[in-house]
Amino acid sequence: MNRQAQGWLLVVLGATLLSVSAFSAMYANYVRTGFRPALVTTGAILVALGLAAAFRRRRPGQHAPRVAWLLAAPVFAIVLIAPPALGSYAARRQTTAPPPATAYTGPPAADLTLGEFIGRAYGTSTSLAGRPVRLTGFAVTSGRGWHLTRMRINCCAADALALEVTVEGAPAPPEDSWVRVTGTWVPWKNGLPRDYMPPAIAATEVVRIEPPAEPYEEPT
Repeated sequence: MNRQAQGWLLVVLGATLLSVSAFSAMYANYVRTGFRPALVTTGAILVALGLAAAFRRRRPGQHAPRVAWLLAAPVFAIVLIAPPALGSYAARRQTTAPPPATAYTGPPAADLTLGEFIGRAYGTSTSLAGRPVRLTGFAVTSGRGWHLTRMRINCCAADALALEVTVEGAPAPPEDSWVRVTGTWVPWKNGLPRDYMPPAIAATEVVRIEPPAEPYEEPT
């Protein structure tokens, strides 16, 4: 690989990064939305460096190892495969419980994230009792029913953690379909459980929706 080929490869890498961050929301399938400015900046820098290298006068004998072509692997992975956001497959393989939720003592419930709902269910506040709430996530079915699920990320998809709420009183929608569930919290029968278990919602309405532009929840 000569200097010009290296330059054009950097241009392709930078342009691909820009295409998934500056001109689309695909980047949100892999990292937190707050990383967008850094991704756009990095893509622009790679394009600039690549163009500078590509148009630099070539010197005889300047070659890089052939293994340098492996830099193109991420491009082909994104362009040809374009992995979707994590879904039921990843949620089922979670082996650890979410971190302990913080008790919530804020205003009455309405539209909540799954993290907020779980925090209230495990807290000492009664803000959930008898109040209708709306939750959004994707369906994960099991032999005992189904869960409304959403993945939470701290940095990127590699550290994703599944947040789950058991849905009662409504048939399971298709696996991985995104839905908005309206209902009320089902209080713990014997007080807070000693071991973690997903809280439950008694559904009064389940509506299919389009996947959101930001598929993951982020810590508040």
